[in-house]
Amino acid sequence: MPTTALRLILQTLKTEPSRTWSIIITLYGDAVVPRGGSLWLGTLSAFLHTIDIGDGVVRTAMSRLAADGWLERSRVGRNSFYRLADKGRETFRSATQHIYNAHPPAPGRGFELVLLGTGTEREAARTALQEAGFGAAAPGVWVAPAGTAIPPAAADALRLDAAADTDTGRRLAALSWPLDETAAAYRRFLAAFGPLREALAAGEALSELDSFIARILLIHGWRRIILRDPILPADLLPPDWPGAAARALCADLYHRLLPASERWLDAHGQTESGPLPPPGPELQERFR
Repeated sequence: MPTTALRLILQTLKTEPSRTWSIIITLYGDAVVPRGGSLWLGTLSAFLHTIDIGDGVVRTAMSRLAADGWLERSRVGRNSFYRLADKGRETFRSATQHIYNAHPPAPGRGFELVLLGTGTEREAARTALQEAGFGAAAPGVWVAPAGTAIPPAAADALRLDAAADTDTGRRLAALSWPLDETAAAYRRFLAAFGPLREALAAGEALSELDSFIARILLIHGWRRIILRDPILPADLLPPDWPGAAARALCADLYHRLLPASERWLDAHGQTESGPLPPPGPELQERFR
């Protein structure tokens, strides 16, 4: 039986729109890729059943992910095995630094400003700038902390270096990114997972399965916030910014859950050739 803190997390999950496909991608990127990348559908279904996601929903999500190029399937007899396709591996690889980095960026050194014209390539450049972490200060004006790489799709745009005092920098950041929304998401994360950390710190133990559930839901929730956060230096953020506390909680809770959750994978994870291989050393380096 899950602890009260974990039950509350699961109840919160059920109140949200269905994100089965996103949980699956989290599970693969966080737990399966470090162990070779392939997983039997039966292992995946057994886990998803524990959070009340049924076979029909799983099949629909897996079909969608395969059709969209996120997963690729192989078969051994009647058993199906899935691994992240090139698109999924590359996306998670590029996101890894954001997800598992334990340290905020150093104080800012100014801004990169990119001015887009009205040519036919503007939409592609706009999308590329958003994906690279730029914010929109005004129509056609994109901004990021100094040193942010300009994506190739915007390489022909006019680029300027800018400096600002702390107050002006914070006003520009608040204008360019939805920082209020991001702060609210961090506070919800702290409220959802703080009680679980407190329970574990007080000596409460989770089963191996519950540890794995909590770990995947932790990274699922964290990933959805951190990949939308521009990860600005502290001097550009409001003084009461909750991101640092959320990052510290996530790091601490992740390493509390990791040993038991890995034991569940040892016992239940299956690939085409047998049990999942042991994880690589990068697993222990996360949030360090």
